[in-house]
Amino acid sequence: MPISDVRKQVSVALGAVESRKAEDISLLQLPTESSTFTDYFLICSGHNPAQVQAIADEVDERLSKGLGVEPNAREGYELAEWILLDYVDFVVHIFNAQRRAYYDLERLWKSAHRLTTAELLPSDKPAKKAAKKVAAKKAAGKAPSTRAAAKKPAGVSSRTSGKKTAHGKKAASKSTKKSATGASVAKKAAKRVSAKKPAAKKTPAKRTAKKSRGQRK
Repeated sequence: MPISDVRKQVSVALGAVESRKAEDISLLQLPTESSTFTDYFLICSGHNPAQVQAIADEVDERLSKGLGVEPNAREGYELAEWILLDYVDFVVHIFNAQRRAYYDLERLWKSAHRLTTAELLPSDKPAKKAAKKVAAKKAAGKAPSTRAAAKKPAGVSSRTSGKKTAHGKKAASKSTKKSATGASVAKKAAKRVSAKKPAAKKTPAKRTAKKSRGQRK
């Protein structure tokens, strides 16, 4: 069975004994040379036979209903001095105070490592944070740089060119109007000049005609 599944079962059993107010709870990880026997010991105590049995019932019920796991063996339930629930990969020991002191399993297995709840099921928050950082770096690598985005913002060039074109059209129309205005002014000025010029005198022509007639006579 995967280690993570075993530790999850141990965690459920630990929650069960805590819910029944068990005392002197101890979780031992046995050394590797003892792994053929079992991997973990969950040890606790009850005040009286009724509490010892209630703790055992709670462990059995939670593992059975919650995870579908049944103990391979049950021992000592009737006397309720030392109830043993053997789940192969871990064993739950529920004592009364006298039997707990007499057998002193922690001393017998002093080479075992005492586990904390945090060690039993380490949090995956650091892994999630690391995954988020990697995803953020990948996203930053795919996205355009801020400098490039600042130089070439989307949609700005077309709008700007449109503004420039419109401005150019306005400027051209203004210059056309100016040139048209200048032409009309020039025409008016020409008319005024031509109107001011005096009409040509006809007198010299008449005198010339009279002289030619006198010469004929």
